Amino acid sequence: MRKLLIATHNKGKLREYQALLRGIPFRLTSLAEEGLEIKVEEMGNTYEDNAILKATTYAKASGLITLADDSGLEVDALNGEPGLRSARYGGLTTDEERYWLLLERLKGVPWERRKARFRCIIAIASPRGWVETFEGICEGVITFEPRGTSGFGYDPVFYLPELGCTMAELSPEQKNQISHRAKAARKAKDFLCRLI
Repeated sequence: MRKLLIATHNKGKLREYQALLRGIPFRLTSLAEEGLEIKVEEMGNTYEDNAILKATTYAKASGLITLADDSGLEVDALNGEPGLRSARYGGLTTDEERYWLLLERLKGVPWERRKARFRCIIAIASPRGWVETFEGICEGVITFEPRGTSGFGYDPVFYLPELGCTMAELSPEQKNQISHRAKAARKAKDFLCRLI
């Protein structure tokens, strides 16, 4: 069976892709499994730029069809911040530090102005040079304080009004039905199944 390289160092994201892509005609492999130590600097101006840069770089380095993504949280009241810098927001190193900084910056902002969305772009690239991209968006609201212990990143402060809970209060199975990554991954999965 052909391999599909999932180009992420994030263990939580890798676990999600293993669940989201179950049943595709590829064996999933990781950067660690392939012994790829390369770090790709995300220097693009859009999520799509960064996803394509990672997918093409790792596809060339590994000789494998490669899936990479870039995603972020966009908060309307903060003019789209943290956006592209979601994983490096405020130069902080932990998820918890970053979401507390976000809550601090939203202090005094009323509930109705705390609208936000998670956006994900998946890029799939081949060593021969073709690239396809897929987008997924999940709308929500930023809470006043964190809730829940599942997931990672900003999940504890991202509230889903239609479900009445934060992303971090969902089971992994529930999250993999509705998240931005799940929506993009469904499109990518269809493409990968047609590719064989």
